[in-house]
Amino acid sequence: MANGFQVTIDANDVDLLVEFWALALGYIQQPPPPGFASWQAWAAAEGIPRDQWDSRGALVDPTDRGPRLFFQKVPEEKSAKNRLHLDISIGGGGDVDPGDRRSLVDAHVELLVGAGGAVVREFAEGGERWVVMQDPEGNEFCIQ
Repeated sequence: MANGFQVTIDANDVDLLVEFWALALGYIQQPPPPGFASWQAWAAAEGIPRDQWDSRGALVDPTDRGPRLFFQKVPEEKSAKNRLHLDISIGGGGDVDPGDRRSLVDAHVELLVGAGGAVVREFAEGGERWVVMQDPEGNEFCIQ
C-alpha cells in the first residue's frame, strides 16, 4: 500500500503563493474544519495569535486525486535552485496534436506570468516541449 503525502512549500508571503498555486494547479483552498466559517475563526478558537494567522495555508485537489500542498511562512528568502520541483501537465500528453499541446502550454504560461510567475527558459527534446518557470517567490516548476 502506498503512503499518502503532502508537498510543503516555504513562503515569505503565504497568501500570494496560495493564490498563485491554486491558479497553476486548478486546486482550491482547503476548507476550514466543520463548524467554522473561516480559518480565521478556527485560529481564534484555537488561541493562535492574530499575527500568526497568515503563517500557513493549504490547497487541495477538488477531485481528491492529487496531494495536498501546505505553505508555511519562513523568515529567510529562497537562496538556491530547488532540488525538487513540480511538473504541471497542461498539454494533454502524446495523444493530443503537437500544435494543440503547444497552444495549451503557452496559454497556461501566459496566465501564470500574468499572476506573477516568470519564464526561465524553454526546452524541446525527444518530441517533448516544456517551459521552466518560477513562481512569485522564485520556486522553479515546469509546464508541459
